[in-house]
Amino acid sequence: MMKKYAALLAATTLTLTLHAQETKLPGHAGNPVIPGWYADPEGMVLGKKYWIFPTFSAPYEQQVFFDAFSSDDLVHWKKHPHILDSAAVKWAKRAMWAPAVVQKGKQYFFFFGANDIQHNGERGGIGVAVADKPEGPYRDYLGKPLVDSIFHGAQPIDQYVFKDKDGAYYLIYGGWGHCNIARLKDDFTGFIPFADGTVFREITPEKYVEGPTMFMKNGKYYFMWSEGGWTGPDYCVAYAIADSPVGPFKRIGKILEQDETIARGAGHHSVIHNARHDQWFIVYHRRPLDKKGANERETCIDKMEFNADGTIRPVVMTKEGVAALKL
Repeated sequence: MMKKYAALLAATTLTLTLHAQETKLPGHAGNPVIPGWYADPEGMVLGKKYWIFPTFSAPYEQQVFFDAFSSDDLVHWKKHPHILDSAAVKWAKRAMWAPAVVQKGKQYFFFFGANDIQHNGERGGIGVAVADKPEGPYRDYLGKPLVDSIFHGAQPIDQYVFKDKDGAYYLIYGGWGHCNIARLKDDFTGFIPFADGTVFREITPEKYVEGPTMFMKNGKYYFMWSEGGWTGPDYCVAYAIADSPVGPFKRIGKILEQDETIARGAGHHSVIHNARHDQWFIVYHRRPLDKKGANERETCIDKMEFNADGTIRPVVMTKEGVAALKL
């Protein structure tokens, strides 16, 4: 009996070891990169560290705080719990989503959605918090939402802040299949109208659903977004390229979607660029193959590569994740 038990134990240990080797190679982060259910990750470089600011993936009434994660090498991540919560934002009661963080001077500004408003006149929308360190603690900056109404059909969620080459900052946001862009005032207390007098300009590309982000490469503006339903397997990421942050943006195609051998529901992403090594990474959430719950989403990182003509190659989702890379 003892021999049979020892043999079974050895076989089980071998199986677990092989599984661990398949999902986490030496010197690699493994996917997911952080434990727990997290979605809508905002990945970036701040100072000498990589950062991820995600949504806590749970029922809306439980989404009343944000955690953050930092790393020196993309592999080892430190958790910074509750860097902002509803106790610091009196008007935010639920559904605190999709952080967008910007350093300006010696301060860090944290843009977020709250309350999942469905109609004009409801309390909620896109807010701003501020702190002296990336890990907070953050405090409410305005005492009210920055955007509290629905313009051009865009629900005020999924905010991203883009800094242009001339130093101007833009808020890009929107759910319900519509995306708006607005130029922020230098102090982030409001907006500067465009030349035609409008404040919110719609830049919605074909098949856009939500989750916008933007970056520049070789003088071009890359606009990316999520398509499909966030609770379903068809969730994915597509992109366009333009000569201006306001477009026009003509959809080029998908670059991230489900892989029946890896995961489903891959979307709502951000992009990290290691300028020193000129390497690009996509930070996104996905749903494990054995999970079906809407909030069972985990944060992952994989390589993002470009063709010679500047187009983005389809992202290969992996279990092993990315190799260590210092800044």
